[in-house]
Amino acid sequence: MLEEAIATALQNNYDILLSKNDSAVAALDYSFRHGAFLPTLNGTLGTSWNNNINQKQTLADGTKREQKNLKSSSLNASLGLNWTLFDGLRMFATRDKAEEFIKLGSLTIKNQVINTVTNVVNNYYNIVGQKQQLRAIQEQMAVGEERVKLAQNRLDIGVGAKPDVLQSKVDLNAFRAGILVQETLIAQLKEQLNQLMNVRFDTKYDVQDTIPINENIGLGDIQNNIENTNPELLIAKKNIDIANITLKEFRADQFPVVRFNSIYNFSRTDNKAVINPFSPLFNQSQGLNYGFTVAIPILNNFNTRRLIRQAQLDINFRQLVYDNQRSLVNLNVLRAFIAYEQQKRALALEEENILLAKENVSIILQTLRLGAATMIQLREAQQSLEQAYTRLITARYNTKVSETELVRLKGELVR
Repeated sequence: MLEEAIATALQNNYDILLSKNDSAVAALDYSFRHGAFLPTLNGTLGTSWNNNINQKQTLADGTKREQKNLKSSSLNASLGLNWTLFDGLRMFATRDKAEEFIKLGSLTIKNQVINTVTNVVNNYYNIVGQKQQLRAIQEQMAVGEERVKLAQNRLDIGVGAKPDVLQSKVDLNAFRAGILVQETLIAQLKEQLNQLMNVRFDTKYDVQDTIPINENIGLGDIQNNIENTNPELLIAKKNIDIANITLKEFRADQFPVVRFNSIYNFSRTDNKAVINPFSPLFNQSQGLNYGFTVAIPILNNFNTRRLIRQAQLDINFRQLVYDNQRSLVNLNVLRAFIAYEQQKRALALEEENILLAKENVSIILQTLRLGAATMIQLREAQQSLEQAYTRLITARYNTKVSETELVRLKGELVR
């Protein structure tokens, strides 16, 4: 069933999995969005051992001192806190940007899901159409077998010709060859669908026999509010939002940055012996320092101004991309709807035509049994039936493709 194929593709398709992985990166950043408001806290710890093998000193009064194997050890530790209290509101913009990236990731996943479902639907119904074509060939082969029998019977009773028998057998073999080609094509399309679903290439399954058509789609229904439902337009609009936040981040560099700083220090020195009697054998100190710093931007080679200008240009670019994408979506909607309407009319015509072609073959076949028709007439009727089947199946599939494209553009192929 189509629903099972779609469900399998949504779970396993590589393109969807890749989009989800990219979105997971944005989700990780979003989970740490409040980190911009928190202070940084760093600790350091160091220790050292000294051994002066020989130390000599000559003082200002001429006194000389000498000491060997002077050993000492020292321990230093500090804990520093740095807290940005104001940075031109950059931290708020950074938080908002992380949230927008989450939304962009969700839209990207939805867009990939819709595209994948579109491919699955089109591939699935292509298999259904080719399966219908196979049944049509098998139906025509049954007529071909009857034609061979009639040609042989006419030859046996002396009212037929050998070329009619040969031509009937050639046409019958052509139908048999067509069945082989059709079966190969169906197998290839199934493997293609397996790849979309990311299942084993030898997975076996069957498809339904019909292609359902929704004939009640209106152009106004598709165009109405499409700016808020088409995933490609939503992605383009979200990129504009992100570009505006980036501009806020760069503008924040024009303001002073106020920080609170604090550091706790601990130091200890242990001398086993000293050469100077005024030097301590043991020294330990600890203390807490804190204060505020203000960094005022004065001149940075106009780099901030350049970045702001670039951000403004990027906003203009994103707006142009959105306007262009909206124009393309509207154009694609019109094209898809025109194709949808034309294919519906073609389908109605071919559904009527196939009945005429079938009736024509049946009448000529019965007439031939009575000896009132020729083999050439039956062969021409068969060819007309074959062409009618091909046009009918093609019209059905093309109508379904156009219908799917309209729903895809609307963004309502999946909920």
